[in-house]
Formats: sequence, structure tokens, C-alpha cells
Amino acid sequence: MSATLLDQPTTRPSNSPAQRLRTSTMAVRLSIRWLGIRRTLTTDQRNQAADTFGAEGQFVSAGKKLLDTSHPAFKAVTAVKTRAVNLWKGMSLPYTEPGIRLIRQDRIDLFDAQMRELRSELEEAVEILNRHYGELKSAAANRLGQLYNQADYPETLDGLFVLDWDFPSVEPPDYLQQLNPELYQQECNRVTSRFDEAVRLAEEAFVDEFAKLLEHLTERLAGQDDGKPKNFRDSAVNNLTEFFERFRQLNVRSNDQLDELVERAQQIVQGRDAQQLRTNSPLRQTVSQQLGEVGDLLDELLVDRPRRNILRRPR
Repeated sequence: MSATLLDQPTTRPSNSPAQRLRTSTMAVRLSIRWLGIRRTLTTDQRNQAADTFGAEGQFVSAGKKLLDTSHPAFKAVTAVKTRAVNLWKGMSLPYTEPGIRLIRQDRIDLFDAQMRELRSELEEAVEILNRHYGELKSAAANRLGQLYNQADYPETLDGLFVLDWDFPSVEPPDYLQQLNPELYQQECNRVTSRFDEAVRLAEEAFVDEFAKLLEHLTERLAGQDDGKPKNFRDSAVNNLTEFFERFRQLNVRSNDQLDELVERAQQIVQGRDAQQLRTNSPLRQTVSQQLGEVGDLLDELLVDRPRRNILRRPR
């Protein structure tokens, strides 16, 4: 079993993965304010619903959906939120504090610019949704019947769909060193341990994603439907190549074995697109076999999986 954080020293060599991560990244937090479109039924309404089935109301939970989220205007708003979350996660690494991730310092300007564009898109999408708001409320009144309550609906949707982001400090405040040196040192040790854990989380996330992408592509390449090779979308290959790029940008070089396997897989698919793999059977079989071998080696990196620990070479 790998050592726990308590077994590790509180200082790290300047070239350790944790120290590289600490000096090359900043914390980034994405905040989302979103209109809730579900409400719990009142006690009387819940009891009435329970009576339909001869049940006791206290043992039944029930709610209502305020708006039709399948409406194109609402879907457009939701799509912007999805893209914002994907951007935040795609450009950053996990951190131990909920809601916070780590972004490379040299990528902050790009992230900020793209988030500003998404915020502008969201404002435009909400403006369009506002034009359909009356229509959506009328449809809800027809569908909800007696459960419809005008008080559930704000007068306008302005300010109810908001994307915001900031870069909070995860380092001990400098003033603490003067006020209480002992407490400052404790905080320094705590942050050091958190970055050790962040390295583990990043490595684990890379391994898990890499394994899933390899498994999916290999299964599509090797599998058959009614004796014929399975069809697969371009995304099966594109997702893997996008992973290679993200790994190159965010990797903190904490695991030589993982680096080697990613490099090996990249060489296997380099210059080969989905169309070639669909039409060239020998190539398809070769790539499938080679990626399968990489996948088998990747499995060996996983140790004591229920505890989600990853074996790393000593440095």
C-alpha cells in the first residue's frame, strides 16, 4: 500500500511534482448562479398525491417542474453553462478543496478571455429566453394544472443565470507569519500536503480518463456486429487526440510509466484518422492490438483500486 500523506515529509524538493505544480499554477474557481426549475410539493399536495396510491404522505416525496427545459431557448442557455464547466475542467487540474481547481499561470489570460466570451453568450441566450418566458409559463400552467403557482415564477429572468470566476489564494497569508509563526508553519505544512494530494488526484484523473478512452476505442476497433466490424464515430479518435494535447499541457511529470504509455499510444494513432481506420481492415486490427497492449500496461499502474491509489516510481 502506498504511503499516506501523514507519512510524507512536510517539505518537498524544488523539482518535485508537487512543488512544480505549486509554483506553476493558480487556483481557479467557477461560480454558477442558476434558476432552479423544480419545487417540492406542499404537504397538502403531497398528501393528495399519496392518496392516489393509498400511501401515507410522510413516506412520499414529490416535486414539480416549473419550466420546459427542452425548449430550444432554454437548451441554448444550458449549453453555455455546459461549455463553461467543460472549459474550466479542461484547462485545469483537480484540487483538494471542493469547487477549486488548478490552472497553469500562463493559461490564465486565455481562460479569462474565453470565459468572458461565454458570459456574453449567456447574456444573449438569457435575453432570448426572456422573450419566450411568458410562453413557457403559459405552457407550465396548462401542464401543471392545480399545481401551478404564479408565485414560483420571478417576474424576469435577468440576473438569474450568471457565470463568474475568480482566482482565490490557497497559500497561507503572509501576515500570519508575523502574527503567529507557529500557526503559519502549520498552514504551510497543510498546503504542502494538499499539493501532494493534488498531484495524486491529477495523476489518477489522467489514468482514469486515458483508460476509458483506450477501452472505448479498442472495443470499437476490435468488436463486431453481425460479423461485421463495428462502426464508430470520429469522436472515438478525436477524444483520444484531444486527451494527448491536454495531457501535454497539464502533466506535472509525476509518473514516468504513465508518460511513456501516453507517448506510445500517441505514436500508434498519429497520422491515422477515423476514416482510415474504418476502411483499412489490416490497419484497424493492428491499431486495435497495439492500443490493447497499452491498455493492459495501463491497468498495471492501478494498485489497490478500491482506495484509488496509484503506484508511482520512487524519485
